[in-house]
Amino acid sequence: MPIDYDALKAVATQDQLVSYRERDAMLYAIGIGFGGNPLDRKELAYAYESPSLRTVPTFATVLLPDDFFADVGWDDRRVVRGSQRLEVYRPLPPAADLLVNWRVVAAHDRRPDKGGPEKGSRIIVQCEARLARDDTALFALGTTLISVNGSGHGGAFGDAPAHHVLPSREPDLSCDLETRPDQALLFRLSGGRSPVHADPEIARAAGFRRPLLQARCTAGIACRAVLKTICDYDYTLIKSFDVHFTGAVYPGETLTTDMWQERNVVSFRCTVRERNAVVLDNGKCTLAG
Repeated sequence: MPIDYDALKAVATQDQLVSYRERDAMLYAIGIGFGGNPLDRKELAYAYESPSLRTVPTFATVLLPDDFFADVGWDDRRVVRGSQRLEVYRPLPPAADLLVNWRVVAAHDRRPDKGGPEKGSRIIVQCEARLARDDTALFALGTTLISVNGSGHGGAFGDAPAHHVLPSREPDLSCDLETRPDQALLFRLSGGRSPVHADPEIARAAGFRRPLLQARCTAGIACRAVLKTICDYDYTLIKSFDVHFTGAVYPGETLTTDMWQERNVVSFRCTVRERNAVVLDNGKCTLAG
């Protein structure tokens, strides 16, 4: 069943209530590797509520429901994330009730990859979240979703944002972070519940040798690398965090985040060290000031 672009254009929600608590913030942090060394006080501040819990900026990416669409020909089993663009207006509190508005801002067929059998569709969803208690804007998130089960019908609309261009020089800084063999299972408790991240048979049927790490987990690990290497773990410094997903990560692999800093802009790229494979590219993090 092809995707109905005209139906997608009408998909939106207004003031959807989304709540999270300290447990959710800590579980997300642990799911991207914080607390691996329980004696590291700076990392423990994200995984332990005393004296004051810090929140990872990319925690925002798992707060919004995944079930965006219904009755538009969308096959959730064959959807991957292409990119995400996060703008943080103020640091996420450790617990909050949010009001979320979201809508589809672009949808169109994508050209088949070189040698690929299908072309699929690219759909961009824009979400904005406010604190329910006082209507304060908290963050905005744009997500590009790619369906690989065929193209759509109806009128394509909207434009895809251009990717950030990395500097051509050698990286200024680099950070290696290991992932756990069970990291995808742990991260599923925060987001990314597709069975391709848990069930070996389903992963193999999808063309992978074993279950994958979630794209949002990879982005969170990249954020952790920037926090550790450049921000001295000060989460209030990060004002935006944009990523482009380019490859699969298997739990247990090591992610190398290369970084280039130019004033308050950090460009970054993530590579799996064991395979020398780029899995996250065109990254851009804007810092305060």
